[in-house]
Amino acid sequence: MRYVVRLHFPSCNNVAKYETLINGIRIAIELGIRCLDVRGDSQLVVDQVMKEPNCHDVKMTAYYREVHRMEDKFDGLELNHIPRRLNEAADVLAKATFGREPVPAGVFVSDQHKPSVCYKESGQGGNGPSNPSPRADQSSATSSSKVMELKGDPTIEPDPLVDWRTLYLDYLLHDTLPTDRTEAPRLTRHAKSFVLVEGKLYKQSHTGIL
Repeated sequence: MRYVVRLHFPSCNNVAKYETLINGIRIAIELGIRCLDVRGDSQLVVDQVMKEPNCHDVKMTAYYREVHRMEDKFDGLELNHIPRRLNEAADVLAKATFGREPVPAGVFVSDQHKPSVCYKESGQGGNGPSNPSPRADQSSATSSSKVMELKGDPTIEPDPLVDWRTLYLDYLLHDTLPTDRTEAPRLTRHAKSFVLVEGKLYKQSHTGIL
């Protein structure tokens, strides 16, 4: 299933990448997907979502927090970076959208007129369309589809002075959990994808590779 989201508001490249991710996650949730493997060519977005966020930009903070907010709807959510040269299918759709060229047949289109998140910097934002709507000339069978759920890496927001890995090491080695009632179950869930090998922390992908 291929989707295109056309943004009708000023946005930089990173915002466009996050909007793509958020819309894709929402579609997955509506499709009822419980385990999601997201592959994208933005190293920045992947690192911010899957590792310890180290971002001082108001917009980017709002975006990765929105992704973290939705991850609880999944049994498994993982983001993996791939080189742009291996992301040709998405690149073709992006070029068609940016160039305002006709969208290829069989592709669902959504026009979004405001950001998916709110951030104080611009005073604008809100919830964009939760999922792209099929065009009139396409089958409406998938319009009732529901979106997948993802599973992630460290999405807990740790103390900036503490390495995010410390939380996982404490749990795996000493069964120690954060005192926060929200973060504790989240850490427990995410820790299932981590393993200790000779005292070092590794993340295990869905293929079993460390």
